[in-house]
Amino acid sequence: MQFPYFYTNMDWILSHWVELTGTIISFIYLYLEIKENYLMWLVGFLASAFYIIIFFQAKFYADMALQGYYLAISIYGIFYWTKIDENSSQTKPPIVRITGKTLMIVFAVSLILFAVLSQILSRYTDSPLPYWDALTTAFSITATWLLARKIIEHWFFWLGINLLSAILYFYKGLYPTFVLYIIYFVFSYVGYRQWNKQFIVR
Repeated sequence: MQFPYFYTNMDWILSHWVELTGTIISFIYLYLEIKENYLMWLVGFLASAFYIIIFFQAKFYADMALQGYYLAISIYGIFYWTKIDENSSQTKPPIVRITGKTLMIVFAVSLILFAVLSQILSRYTDSPLPYWDALTTAFSITATWLLARKIIEHWFFWLGINLLSAILYFYKGLYPTFVLYIIYFVFSYVGYRQWNKQFIVR
């Protein structure tokens, strides 16, 4: 597999402008997520719209459907993160840690989603990697819900999801997205440390 010199090839840049734009917007989303800024949900909504197109073209159908889920949960996230408790001095919902019960439920839901998605993709689509596509999608759904609820452990989920996703996107030739997810992988740890500092302070 030959890695294209996309940084010097203007034709390649012009033909991949949707993916490049989605990647740039996603970098902004990641920065805002680490900073615990509610505007991340607005930026994420826009990034998801671009990636619906990208994943459809790449035949990553589960990831494409996941972007539709991101659109919906972005609306939920913006309302939850800007919710003000009149009985509290805090101006935004606090960062919290996951409970054992919630963790078990999240894993159970993730495995059920994986089982359903893998069967749909393998039987009814031409997805090149149906089981891996289903795995990253299933856990991304639950990890994003953890994020929306400001549960700090969502960062650990993203460490695994982002690394596996990066490998899949490189295999499929989505090189800007591959770079994006490698950076996502690294900054999942950075994000955890930043959120953990905020959690300790509170």
